[in-house]
Amino acid sequence: MSMAQINKKQGLGKGIRALLDTIDEEMSSKDAVPAATGQNTVTATARIPLDQIIVNPKQPRHDFDETALKELSESIKLHDIIQPVTVVKVGHNQYQLISGERRLRASRLAGLADIPAYVRTADSQGMLEMALLENLQRENLNAIEIALSYRQLMDECGLNQEQVSERMKKERSTVANYLRLLKLPPDVQKSVRDGELSMGHARAIIGLDHIEQQLYVYRETIQKGLSVRQVEQMVKDMASEKTPSGSLPKSLPAKLPPAYKRIEDNMASHFSTKVKLDRKKTGKGSIHIEFYNDEDLERIMDMMKL
Repeated sequence: MSMAQINKKQGLGKGIRALLDTIDEEMSSKDAVPAATGQNTVTATARIPLDQIIVNPKQPRHDFDETALKELSESIKLHDIIQPVTVVKVGHNQYQLISGERRLRASRLAGLADIPAYVRTADSQGMLEMALLENLQRENLNAIEIALSYRQLMDECGLNQEQVSERMKKERSTVANYLRLLKLPPDVQKSVRDGELSMGHARAIIGLDHIEQQLYVYRETIQKGLSVRQVEQMVKDMASEKTPSGSLPKSLPAKLPPAYKRIEDNMASHFSTKVKLDRKKTGKGSIHIEFYNDEDLERIMDMMKL
C-alpha cells in the first residue's frame, strides 16, 4: 500500500470519527430533550440552501473550536452531513436555525451549497424555548453560557427555576448555582467563559459579599494558579476577618452626587479594590483606598508609580 493510500485511509477514518461523534451527540440529546410545547412539530426533511439559513440570534453558544470545525468540515467533504440540522421556517425561502450551528459552520467551510434539515413549525416563544433547550443538551457550553441560557429561559419564556430544572432534568440547586455566577463581576465571568477559572473557583469567589473582595481573590487565583480548595480557604479567611474588608460598616454613608460616584467607581475599577470617596459641601474631602496585604499595597503603589 502506498503512502498516499495510507494517508487517504487515515483521513477517511478521521472523517468518519468526526461524523460519528456528531451523531452520538445528536442521538444522546434527542432522547434527553423534552418538547417545548405541543405546537412544535417536525413537518418535513429537506435539503436547504445555506444562504437561506440564518442563525438564531439568541443562540447561547458563541465560542467554537476552530480546529474541531476544520476537522468536521473535512469529514463533511467526504461524507456529507448524516444528521440533519433543525430549522424553523420564518419567511419565503428563509429558515432560522434551531440547532446544529457547529454543523452549519463546518458545512460552509466545506463549501456545501445546501444541507439536510428537519423543518419544524413553532410559535415564537415555543421556538425560543425549543432552541435553548436543544442547545443546552446538545452543545458543550461553558458554565457562563449555561447560566445565560437558564436566565433567558426564565426571562423570555416565563419559566421559574423549578420549571427550568424540570425541563433540563437537573436539580433545582444546580440551576440556582449556575444562575448565581451571573452576579460575579464581568472580569470573573469572562475568565470562567474563557476556561481560566473553573466553576468551582467561581462558586467559591461568589461566597464573598463585596465586589472588591471578589476581584482581589480572582486576581490572586489567576496570578498564583490557586486550586479550588485554596480559593475556598482564602474566601473563608476573608469572610471571618473583623476588618473593613471583611464587613461593612453598620451605618451607611450619605450618597455621593452621581458625578462623584462615577469617580469613585472608576477609581475602584482602576485599582481593583474598594475606594471610598468623601466630599463635604465645602468641596473638601478624602479618598480611602483599601488593600488586603503588603503585596496588594505594593501593587497599588506600583500603579500610582510611587
